[in-house]
Amino acid sequence: MSVESSSAAGTVPADSGHRAANPLSAQGPVISPQASPSPPFADPAALGLGAFAMTTFVLSAINAGLIVKADEPVVLGLALFYGGLAQFGAGIWEFANRNVFGATAFCSYGAFWLSFWFLSQFSAASLPAADAGKAVGLYLLAWAIFTAYMTIASWRVSLGVFAVFVFLTLTFIALFIGAFAGASGMTMLGGWLGLVTALIAWYCSLAVVANSTFKRTVLPVGRR
Repeated sequence: MSVESSSAAGTVPADSGHRAANPLSAQGPVISPQASPSPPFADPAALGLGAFAMTTFVLSAINAGLIVKADEPVVLGLALFYGGLAQFGAGIWEFANRNVFGATAFCSYGAFWLSFWFLSQFSAASLPAADAGKAVGLYLLAWAIFTAYMTIASWRVSLGVFAVFVFLTLTFIALFIGAFAGASGMTMLGGWLGLVTALIAWYCSLAVVANSTFKRTVLPVGRR
């Protein structure tokens, strides 16, 4: 798994003799005592974080009650193309960059948004009305468990990414309780937590772009 990447938050000037570090990279095995070669692709973290943030923001605004539930289909296009396909693609590029954490996170949450789109479009209507909430709750609980163990690994990445995963775990837990118990207040709380998650993820995405563009640390993410 790569420690460094060609452009990301925490970038230092090009003439300093160091390369920028990907904020979604965790430490991996040392291959040789010399500096490792540059990864074959530009850092996909900005795309992955941005896609995750925007789709989460729109759905969370609905869950928080800022716009009516009937407007939820507005998120489906984002879930399919940006949060889903674009984020999944970012994960594939992270695999090519030997970044296991970033690849697992982006591919998984890209698949989450694709599955959300499929559930909304094709599966939800076939769920028994009496048990639909419990079924969706189980779905959200599974994602909460995955996010919780990814949170443990994210502590090694950066404080910014760790904050994203902490708030995302809380978001999934609140949404799980809201769906499973039919508690609208918990769903609304999950919406507000999701908005915080999206804003932090947007900050981390901006940090990748800004630090790469300016070739120095403009926006810190608390690299560890």
